[in-house]
Amino acid sequence: MTLNETHDVSHTSWVDSANAPGSDFTIQNLPYGVFRRKDSTDPFRIGVAIGDQILDLQAAFQAGLFAGEAREAAALVQGATLNAFMGAGQKAWGALRLALSRVLRSGSKDQTARAGLLVAQADADMALPARIGDYTDFFTSIHHATSVGKLFRPDNPLMPNYKYVPIAYHGRSSSIGVSGQSFPRPLGQTMPPGATAPSFGASKRLDYELELAVWVGSGNAQGARISIDRAEAHAFGMCLLNDWSARDVQAWEYQPLGPFLGKNFASTISPWVVTMEALEPFRTAWIRPQADPQPLPYLDSPENRVGGAIDIAVEAWLQTSRMKQAAIAPQRLSRSSFRHAYWTVAQMLTHHTVGGCNLQPGDLLGTGTQSGPTPEEAGSLLELSVGGKQSLQLPDGETRTFLEDHDTLTLKAYCEATGRARVGFGACSGTVLPAL
Repeated sequence: MTLNETHDVSHTSWVDSANAPGSDFTIQNLPYGVFRRKDSTDPFRIGVAIGDQILDLQAAFQAGLFAGEAREAAALVQGATLNAFMGAGQKAWGALRLALSRVLRSGSKDQTARAGLLVAQADADMALPARIGDYTDFFTSIHHATSVGKLFRPDNPLMPNYKYVPIAYHGRSSSIGVSGQSFPRPLGQTMPPGATAPSFGASKRLDYELELAVWVGSGNAQGARISIDRAEAHAFGMCLLNDWSARDVQAWEYQPLGPFLGKNFASTISPWVVTMEALEPFRTAWIRPQADPQPLPYLDSPENRVGGAIDIAVEAWLQTSRMKQAAIAPQRLSRSSFRHAYWTVAQMLTHHTVGGCNLQPGDLLGTGTQSGPTPEEAGSLLELSVGGKQSLQLPDGETRTFLEDHDTLTLKAYCEATGRARVGFGACSGTVLPAL
């Protein structure tokens, strides 16, 4: 992709809230989501976030706002999921984005009439943006991999394959929910320190994971590999992902086959899909340290080196039940960036298909916890508390090593750079309920 008029920082929107400082949903963003009016039984439909509003794409289509290639693309967003549009490819995605930019731009004709096509985000309920056929969670932060490895395997923190292979496991798509999800504390087997046999009960070491996720756009036939020079064309967009983790369950079960019950009880994603085109201005060089093994040829390309990384700031915020009752704002636990990832979006897609796996529109690829190189950039409580050995102090005097019942954990992400318009992801919140 290249920059085009949809990225022009001089453009503003006739939706005033999109122009406010710090707005996640500027006219240069235009992310897609699935919504309906709050507390209604209306069918869910597809919309685009602009400021604090949602442009109803079904209503916009019926109002005749699109023509030519954009109208053909808009015909694919008339249902309750984005899968058909995701599978249409970059040409369709670009045509509709350009049309939406022009429709929502300041000075657009008939903007008074078009204001009737808006629904306030505060008045909407959100659903999963697409039908998720499959979900794979990668392990792209070498800082997270090393920190966690030191806790689980002090003598061998980083497995020798990590610097050669984009490691991943196959997750459970049925338990993925949209922001606002609440779930009961999971049960499972754990091996308490000093015990000679496992016990069964509620997890005592419940954690969050500060992640992003990639939505697959156009897929590939079984056996047809996606080459790294074409991989980005198969990525539709990104969202936030919290892969909740029961660390005590995970520690007992993960060898030799990896995560199972420690991960499959809940994962939460943000409702808005920020397109790869919207993220284009924030690409940066992907650099593999010279002392490290360089990627095998199928995972390497000049384009990936020059712009495979994306500078997306990611944050985790905690609000306890007591903080809510006292009207104390959430506290930020950590902040990092996706630019630190050891593996890129293109490398994840390429490696996933190199053996012949067929990806489909709407498949979700998690990036893994996005921890940075410094301790305050850790993307999980497991790291921040050093395996539960150091408590985090909260503003009301409470402490945490792991999540307690009724805690709400919120992830945020955004891109900001000099000379660029802000592009945000909105919030990804989830609340822990007592075990059943």
